[in-house]
Amino acid sequence: MQLYPTRTAAHLAIAGVAVMGAGLIAREPAIVGWGGAILVAIALARGVTLVSVARIRAAGFEMLWGSSRRVLRSARGGAVEIEAEVRNRDTLAARYVKLRAIASSQLDVRIEPSRGEVSASGRLKVKVVVRTPRVGQHGLHGLALEVHGAPGLFEVPLTFANPYGIEVLPRPFMPYLTQPRGGRSHLLAASGKPGRVRGEGDDLRELREHQPGDPFRKIAWKASARRGTLLVREFEREERDVVWILVDAAVELWAGPLGRAPLDLMIDEASAIATRHLGRGDRVGLIILAPGPRVTIAPDHGPGHGQKIAHALTVGCGTYDADRSELDEMDVAARVLEHLRPLDARGLDDLRRGDLDRLAARAESMRPRAPFSAPAPLGRSQRERTLRRYLASYGIESPARSEPDRRDPAVTVAESLTHIARTKPRASMVYVLAPPPADAQLGRLSEAVRRLSRRAVHVMWTLPDVEPGLAPPWEPPRPQESEADDERRSPTPADKTFQELAPIAAEAVLIRARVAQTRREAALRKAGVRVVRLRPTTAAAPSPTVAAPHDGAPPPQT
Repeated sequence: MQLYPTRTAAHLAIAGVAVMGAGLIAREPAIVGWGGAILVAIALARGVTLVSVARIRAAGFEMLWGSSRRVLRSARGGAVEIEAEVRNRDTLAARYVKLRAIASSQLDVRIEPSRGEVSASGRLKVKVVVRTPRVGQHGLHGLALEVHGAPGLFEVPLTFANPYGIEVLPRPFMPYLTQPRGGRSHLLAASGKPGRVRGEGDDLRELREHQPGDPFRKIAWKASARRGTLLVREFEREERDVVWILVDAAVELWAGPLGRAPLDLMIDEASAIATRHLGRGDRVGLIILAPGPRVTIAPDHGPGHGQKIAHALTVGCGTYDADRSELDEMDVAARVLEHLRPLDARGLDDLRRGDLDRLAARAESMRPRAPFSAPAPLGRSQRERTLRRYLASYGIESPARSEPDRRDPAVTVAESLTHIARTKPRASMVYVLAPPPADAQLGRLSEAVRRLSRRAVHVMWTLPDVEPGLAPPWEPPRPQESEADDERRSPTPADKTFQELAPIAAEAVLIRARVAQTRREAALRKAGVRVVRLRPTTAAAPSPTVAAPHDGAPPPQT
């Protein structure tokens, strides 16, 4: 158990030492005794705090979530509200001065009330408000509170490890996935008008003269008798579009403020395209490139297929693989060890330091308790894959690699377009969401686009938007623990220098990005690609907070 002195205790200790020093200099035993009494009182307060906190822990001090569900869905940019309950089974009240959430850095968590008192044998309900700026499967690992002892001179941090999963879906998919699917909804036709092409159908298109090779069953005998020449019935059928969506999920596209990185906006745009075509009844396929084909989903339609695409966009762009993560095996092991220690019954006391094999085995045995079921990411060994899978299953963040991918994305895009041209059913539309290619790779890309154009396939290229990531604020806001802490903090000279230089640097980077993007857009248009820019949108108003359902309550409809 770790104890930390409060500011009052530190001031008293300094005062006691100063009084003792003054007494020794003045050679006054009374003054020395007075200073020594202050230090003895501080030591007694430390002992009393240890005893009181140990008593609380032995009696049963626990935290429970208000619902038995362990996974909650939310849209990107939304907010959810979760109820938690802190129980004190001791006969004495417990006062805490700070309550904070242990959660992924991809979430913005706020707790109300952040300080208070849990009465003897009582319960305290707290409200956890979670804002979700980035898609993915993120973990809310538990709560931590700092308890003050009886004198109030020392504080003890207590951690409650109770994992909770927050699955953040792309914003356009939430209305699509939460609409009714049973009963009369099965009788509703898909919106939009399908294309009409020649083929085997029920609608008569025209009567035309017989040509060599026409089957006899298509001859209109009565009309032929009236006209005196053989006529053939030509029918038409309705056909929906076959749409492919290609998303470049390179690690450098995660660079930028949380929720405003280029890949954040590209995932929302890909989701909007997918939901629009799925709502029309079109068949939609998805390919995620990073840098090679990372996820491939064949074209299909229906709500179940929409679930697959939403899940792929949610987790397929993650950075848990060894070639996409900034963490090596030792860094991953350190995070697993820190997260696993409070969950293990023995606190990993029987685990030797540096024994990664036993750590991986213990992590694998604890994985069924995780809120998410994640596949094993790529790793250099089976042990590393097991440790990385533990991070993904509990929603522990893995930062993206700072070095960009070495392979030009235009090469993989050209290979994917060639694959689409050879795949059945034949595609009718292809959306590419990727940075503009380099001039050296335009030859292969132009050849792939021409092959699709000869098959009457429309290719549209959407470029990532870098402007939101270069707009203020350039620095993520610091978590505000309390009002007093915010008042005591004053801006440092480094902060002032950063605020002065950040607008200049951002403007220079933005001008350079615009020039390069304009030049490469012209090259794409020459290759026969229709270039579409993401429409600039204003900051969306904060969505209403959705409360987590209690036991027996229906899931929220957003």
